[in-house]
Amino acid sequence: MGLALYTASSTATGGRKGHVKSSDGTLDLNLSLPKGLGGKEEAGMTNPEQLFSAGYAACFDSALQMVARQAKKKTTSSVTANVSIEKKLKGFGLSVELAVEIEGVSQKEAEELVDQAHQVCPYSRAIEGNVKVKKTVKAI
Repeated sequence: MGLALYTASSTATGGRKGHVKSSDGTLDLNLSLPKGLGGKEEAGMTNPEQLFSAGYAACFDSALQMVARQAKKKTTSSVTANVSIEKKLKGFGLSVELAVEIEGVSQKEAEELVDQAHQVCPYSRAIEGNVKVKKTVKAI
């Protein structure tokens, strides 16, 4: 393992129908099982897939901004991470679609930047080989 630069810590109780709270109290959320998984999907509550998609989208956009700066490209971007839970032969798994919009570069440059960001994003690296990630790139 490498040298930890930052460690986030959260505690969950009650599983998918419970509660999650970060060690500093910034996140303090009730969880609700989505309808697609047989739950009630209660208003004002979240679920692990939403939390993962939010973290992945933010991390990937940050990685994208970093590789764009390194390439001396002035861009703005947005990343939407669509995280799905799927039934597998043995249990469940995740799949991800990253929908990326980049302003200020050509379509080809946008695709190259997204590929580079995918190589350095900690979330992408963490799930590599375990989770299918589809990338949809649109230069605007």
